[in-house]
Amino acid sequence: MTADEVFAGVGIIVVLAVGCQLLASRLRVPALLLLLPGGFTAGALTDDVDPQRLLGEAFSPLVSLAVAVILYDAGLGLDLKRLTGHNRRVVIRLIWLGTVLTWASAALFAVPVLDMSKRAAVMLGAILVVSGPTVVGPLLNFVRPSERLQRILVWEGSLIDPVGGILGALVFHAVTGSGQGGLVRQAGAFWISAGVGLTGGAVGAWVLWELLRRLQLGEVLGTTVQFAAVVGVAAACDAFRDDTGLIAAVVMGMAMANLPGVDIPSRRPFFETLVSLIIGLLFVSISATVTPASLRHVVLPTLALVAVLVLVTRPLVAHLASLRTDVPRGERWFIGWMAPRGIVAAATASTFSVTLVDQGIAGADRILPATFVVIVATVTLYGLTAFPAARRLGVLRPARSRPLLVGGDPWVVDLGRALRSAGLDVLMWAGADEQRTQIEQAGLELAPGELLAAASGAGAELEGITGVLLLTQEDDFNALAAMTLRESVEGPVHRLGPPADSKGVVAPFTGGDALFDAGLTRPELVRRYASGARIVTHRVEGALPARHELLFLVRRDGSLVPVTVARVPTPQTGDTVVLLSPGPDAAPGPAPAPGASA
Repeated sequence: MTADEVFAGVGIIVVLAVGCQLLASRLRVPALLLLLPGGFTAGALTDDVDPQRLLGEAFSPLVSLAVAVILYDAGLGLDLKRLTGHNRRVVIRLIWLGTVLTWASAALFAVPVLDMSKRAAVMLGAILVVSGPTVVGPLLNFVRPSERLQRILVWEGSLIDPVGGILGALVFHAVTGSGQGGLVRQAGAFWISAGVGLTGGAVGAWVLWELLRRLQLGEVLGTTVQFAAVVGVAAACDAFRDDTGLIAAVVMGMAMANLPGVDIPSRRPFFETLVSLIIGLLFVSISATVTPASLRHVVLPTLALVAVLVLVTRPLVAHLASLRTDVPRGERWFIGWMAPRGIVAAATASTFSVTLVDQGIAGADRILPATFVVIVATVTLYGLTAFPAARRLGVLRPARSRPLLVGGDPWVVDLGRALRSAGLDVLMWAGADEQRTQIEQAGLELAPGELLAAASGAGAELEGITGVLLLTQEDDFNALAAMTLRESVEGPVHRLGPPADSKGVVAPFTGGDALFDAGLTRPELVRRYASGARIVTHRVEGALPARHELLFLVRRDGSLVPVTVARVPTPQTGDTVVLLSPGPDAAPGPAPAPGASA
């Protein structure tokens, strides 16, 4: 290729990868719905968008290393301590039952329908067991099913990716080693590959753990060190034995998420940006390698395979996984209607199929186009039907707000009680053990883990958080946390206002509307509460009670509207207001009109 062709090809791939993700975010649809058709169309219309010509023999190894980075990032989210309670049984069953039944049904169906050899069909079945949080997460955010469904499906998606990556690598070695020395030799090769991946991952995790623990690296340098460690270990393992780098990457991620002594932040903006870019580049590049000619005799048989996976296999897995549990019938059916395929399926198909084709395995040339059709069909089907299905099954989350209250002072706990009495599902977080105990004694739900993990990213998805109220005693903490969370929380983030003469380092200088009336700052609110003022609720049927100060409105639809320095909402008949009552020594005065502060 000429230099101009390389420039054109690389430029188109990068622009498509980012442009499709940008458009998808505006349309609120999974990025895959645009990335796959975009890459396929670009590959069909121009010879410049051809990764195999652009990169040559480097394309397959680079895809493998890119997938290793994605799987490491997925492994970082697998803090097994967070998978507790009754849902653990359902998630574990979804993983192992889903893997076994999907693998078996896809492989058995592919032999006669897709005209594959048994070896190629077994490889395709292993590839199609994965789903993935990069696909499931955006769909669930759009549908907003019940909190329990969100939790179960996000955990399944996070866990099935590395499981599928490991299974794909091991099956690949078993398939490529078949016919070479009998069953004993094949089994030996299988376990050698597993041992190389596990050993490489363990050694890489230990080295990375020591570096991060001893050097106390900052966010940027710490992230680049993790990236270099994952790529280096995965490349070394793959060089020693093909495709064992995926196993090593997953092991490293899970180890770093669960080892003590290292604080891996719940929010990793640089690494998340890198992973997002890699996902876009991979999907565009891989779909560009799928030619219209390769799909000609694959589309209809693969759609039949999709029908089996969607209508038979997945519902069976969901019902077996929830057997003898308290998961209601509607939720069981929705779990059975949510299994889209994603990036790991596409990348593993691209990585493994080339070698299988080179070895002359019959039907291996159909693995990549069949996987492409499965991904497009499942993402499109679930993307268009998930919301109507959830509504019909009655598993949609109520439209009511679910605020996260940060702080554990007595007045904050009373505010949590008041919001709960107004019909909201309240979640609280506090750092001090005494405050956490008081929250639990008040019967309020306590958010698990660290604040950023609970309030942003996957933590907010799992907990169903719609907004954050920062109500601690530290004005600077409230201000800094508000600045951080506004970048990652989809809902509003509000904080208490500091006193007018504040000498804080940060609080007086940060923007954003503070909660409540300008005179009701944090110390003033604490002073009034100590003097006997209390937080109460009142259903609006006319004027507000005399000398009470409006703090929040809970609308009839369950949405929470706070009073801020810049905006005082107007109560309407049927709303519930959260008020600060006057203390016993407060001077009498006229009752405020609805919508005005006392």
